[in-house]
Amino acid sequence: MKKKYVLITGSSRGIGRACAVAFAKNGYHVFINCKNSVEQLAETEHEILASGGGCTALPGDVSDPDVVRSIFCKIKKVCQGVDVLVNNAGISHFGLLSDLSDSEWKNLIDTNLSSAFYCCREAIPHMVSEKCGKIINISSMWGTAGASCEAAYSASKSGLHGLTKALAKELAPSGISVNAVACGVIDTDMNSRLNEEEKNMLCEEIPAGRFGTCEEVARTVLALAESPAYLTAQIIGIDGGFL
Repeated sequence: MKKKYVLITGSSRGIGRACAVAFAKNGYHVFINCKNSVEQLAETEHEILASGGGCTALPGDVSDPDVVRSIFCKIKKVCQGVDVLVNNAGISHFGLLSDLSDSEWKNLIDTNLSSAFYCCREAIPHMVSEKCGKIINISSMWGTAGASCEAAYSASKSGLHGLTKALAKELAPSGISVNAVACGVIDTDMNSRLNEEEKNMLCEEIPAGRFGTCEEVARTVLALAESPAYLTAQIIGIDGGFL
């Protein structure tokens, strides 16, 4: 069986880390990446290698197109290209839009949306040559519904939904599928700002009555990676029935 390769951005912790572990357990060689949490990235790499999986850590800021090009040059030293791309790098910002600075807006859009564009642009040529491939964008239900005091974050995820659907139509003739996973409230560091009372109030709004887990998201992402190419241009919600 042909070895499969996956790049997961933002994979030192949370959803990205859970995805890396899940893919490695299912026989993929995993390229993991992060911008800041380099020690945690090394720990993830060590854990996967210790369990007999294949893993290569490629730290770097994927909101920088030159860094993305460098990452893919390093990937090509290991294989011809990735079979699966998981665009997971993301940050959030909570506050009034009127208080948001130009640099904060740019950083959020660059990290959450532009990074996906840069990585897709580098990954696509190999996928086209192979007439197959999977691109999975990690998004949010707020990209559909919008969240008060998270206008920039919601806008970035809405843009990711648009990119997903448009690129899926562009690449479908080449056998490449492009989908997004729209996460609801997941138990990650991104929600660590919430106190216990706020968490309990939020859980009351979720039909499932709880936050989702990173492992549940990872299982969904892996399922999309293994799905038929005809499943494309979809925004898959994993939100406990919230929307």
